[in-house]
Amino acid sequence: MTAAATIRAYYDAFNAGDMDRFLSLLTDDVAHDINQGARQTGKEAFSKFMDHMNRCYKEELTDMVIMVNEDGTRGAAEFIVNGTYLATDEGLPEANGQTYRLPAGAFFEIRAGKVARISNYYSLPDWIAQVGG
Repeated sequence: MTAAATIRAYYDAFNAGDMDRFLSLLTDDVAHDINQGARQTGKEAFSKFMDHMNRCYKEELTDMVIMVNEDGTRGAAEFIVNGTYLATDEGLPEANGQTYRLPAGAFFEIRAGKVARISNYYSLPDWIAQVGG
């Protein structure tokens, strides 16, 4: 699978809520750089992170643009996060079903057709302003 196809499959699985397929696209030692947070390593840590995110947020990513380097080892995606804040996330404003629309991006390392690193970026202050914080 090409780097672009791997990134596309990753986001298609995310949008479909297919966590088994989503996680199958990660290397066992995946590095996950959380927006404005720490790096987590490993598929198990990523799975726990997604359990938490899926409990607190319902999101669909649209307006996807995927870019890759010539040798297919790195890529990037730019998109819009269309979301609903379902349950209060610790340290953030209280959830009551607020919706948000947020520009975001991610950088990838691709190894053997799987995501070996993903670094996500979006404006937390923009998100907080949209949910009434």
